[in-house]
Amino acid sequence: MPEHVLAVALAFASGALLGALTLELFVDAEALGGLTRASAGLLAGATAFVLIDQALILGTGKTGAVGLALVATVTMDGLPENAALGVKLVEGPSVALLVAIALANVPEALAGSASMRAEGHGRRTTLLVWTGAAILLVPAVLIGHVLLGGASDETVSLLLAFAGGAVLAALADTLMPEAYRHGGPFVALATAAGFLLSFVLSGQT
Repeated sequence: MPEHVLAVALAFASGALLGALTLELFVDAEALGGLTRASAGLLAGATAFVLIDQALILGTGKTGAVGLALVATVTMDGLPENAALGVKLVEGPSVALLVAIALANVPEALAGSASMRAEGHGRRTTLLVWTGAAILLVPAVLIGHVLLGGASDETVSLLLAFAGGAVLAALADTLMPEAYRHGGPFVALATAAGFLLSFVLSGQT
């Protein structure tokens, strides 16, 4: 797939995630646990992502390991995201969050696997890494739904805010820079379109 097509897909995913973060995750976190608790969770999620990303940079010895960074992005923000999705399913379907997660993960995985191949990783290694990420992420929805469905509002607030912080850090650190590096002017429109779709699906209209 051409780089500019992947870049536009990442930009669209970024817009959708930005909408889910502002309209679903952090709004609900603040409503359930208050601004102080939600803020602490948001900063904790962002800090955790940054630490993992820096560990990857140290491990690879370079800052250009986009493929591995995207694996960390998908996993780091995906685990709390999917758990949060499972929690929100107790209240009823969260279409905006579900679609935003799907829209983000598909182009992230496409771009990440292509980047890993370009960085010299073999096809088998690339497939194993991304399969492992999928195996980690799928049960998170069930864990959130079954184990955390009856959790206190304060616990759910921290979980939602932590996911929001990881999403925000991933957007600033990896997704948006990678999209704008290769996508040209179309990424701005794609980001706006992703946010608009997320807004419509959230039921704010």
